[in-house]
Amino acid sequence: MTDLLLAARNVTKQFPGVLANDDVSVELKPGRILALLGENGAGKSTLVNVLFGMYRPDGGQIIIKDEVVDLRGPDDAISRGIGMVHQHFQLVPPMRVVENIVLGAEPTKRGLVDLDEARLRVVELSTKYGLEVDPDALVEDLPVGMQQRVEILKALYRNADVLILDEPTGVLTPQEADHLLRVLRGLTETGVGIVFITHKLREVLAIADDIVVLREGRVVGTTTPDQATESGLAEMMVGRSVVLRVEKQAAQPGDVVLQVDDLKVNDDRGQLAVDGVSLQVRAGEIVGVAGVEGNGQRELVEAITGLRHASSGAMAIGGKPLTNSSTRQIAANGVGHIPEDREKHGIIAAYSLAENSVLNRYHRTPFSSRGIMHREVIYEHAQSVVEEFDVRTPSVTVAASSLSGGNKQKLIVGREFSENIKLLVAAQPTRGIDIGAIEFIHRRIVEQRDKGAAVLLVSAELDEILSLADRVAVLYDGKLVDVLDANVATRERVGLLMAGITD
Repeated sequence: MTDLLLAARNVTKQFPGVLANDDVSVELKPGRILALLGENGAGKSTLVNVLFGMYRPDGGQIIIKDEVVDLRGPDDAISRGIGMVHQHFQLVPPMRVVENIVLGAEPTKRGLVDLDEARLRVVELSTKYGLEVDPDALVEDLPVGMQQRVEILKALYRNADVLILDEPTGVLTPQEADHLLRVLRGLTETGVGIVFITHKLREVLAIADDIVVLREGRVVGTTTPDQATESGLAEMMVGRSVVLRVEKQAAQPGDVVLQVDDLKVNDDRGQLAVDGVSLQVRAGEIVGVAGVEGNGQRELVEAITGLRHASSGAMAIGGKPLTNSSTRQIAANGVGHIPEDREKHGIIAAYSLAENSVLNRYHRTPFSSRGIMHREVIYEHAQSVVEEFDVRTPSVTVAASSLSGGNKQKLIVGREFSENIKLLVAAQPTRGIDIGAIEFIHRRIVEQRDKGAAVLLVSAELDEILSLADRVAVLYDGKLVDVLDANVATRERVGLLMAGITD
């Protein structure tokens, strides 16, 4: 067996104005799991895209099975035994599992696709690797955990002996994630090598054999789980010490601020997404909504914040009925909103930071009067937001599009928190941002709670829910299946509820 399955030697990759990979060297040996860690923008995704042939390096070498190669595209990589499971699955939803797995490499008989042979191979593969799936199920009917199995089987069907996985547990329940980690370890026992990108340090320490940390496009450290700790890895990623545990006192709940009664909301296809949810959030507490993405969280948040019409039920804030009110009316009643999609609902990219800092109140004093905006007041306000919330920018007059994802998020948080709010609705508040910005935003959310705000936190990150929430509400298939106090909301219990198991 070869000593080296896959390696990058002194790889450099540049985009206009950005040196994404700067003299990066990593290597993967058979039967080992290499974890790639780093903040957003550290160069992880660029590196694996180079290894998979999606980008061609500007300098350095790619080595596959001890041979220097020139990959001209993903087909080249696949033909050499490299498989990649992308963060967003590359499946055809209306087609069956077996058709997705063999697509482009179908077995034939007398010039026709031999689906019986394909089905037989898929069953053999799924049994061999502990990735059981129904070959005749439609992909669109499968939960995300099963869809991910299909993606992995698709790579194994093409005889991959290297698997590259980009954030593979981001959309899984804890039980599904733990099962995936066991499957990956089983794959390594057959000689498969795995490159694993994640930001979940707990998973890295649980499964990796080798750990490489990237920062600003360069390798800043290599280690192993035996030699590493979560805090040490976080410090290596960020370049400074990071507090990983949210420090907070016990909640002091007050009056009910958000009251939701039997709310029903449809999704974009007109299908029922929120099915009779009733929920209370009190002043001075954080209620975390846990659930695998696609179980009604988005529609619930949008109905509460005025972005989506509720088909029935009621919603009140501070005792005032506001069902199906406009976003402006809801904001005027003391609601701050950190939206799930910051680009779509959080900022206007072409507007300046100053203009974005008053998006939800530019029409009110002191920012305007008699229809005339007071620019100096707006700039002063924006400057205070930038300074207090550590938004890295040369000026408040530059376009918001010039900011990194983390700085856009801090601008939104600063805008929403710079006014006294009764209710904070925080949807995926740390998605796509680095560990340093996560620490900052978590601290600010707890500060809002301690100042007396009611906080509804919706996150796909169970660790975030468990560390921040005082009570945990679990959504499954649009229904609220349980609400747990934080002291009994274990990963295992919440994970089962996220899978719809209430017994």
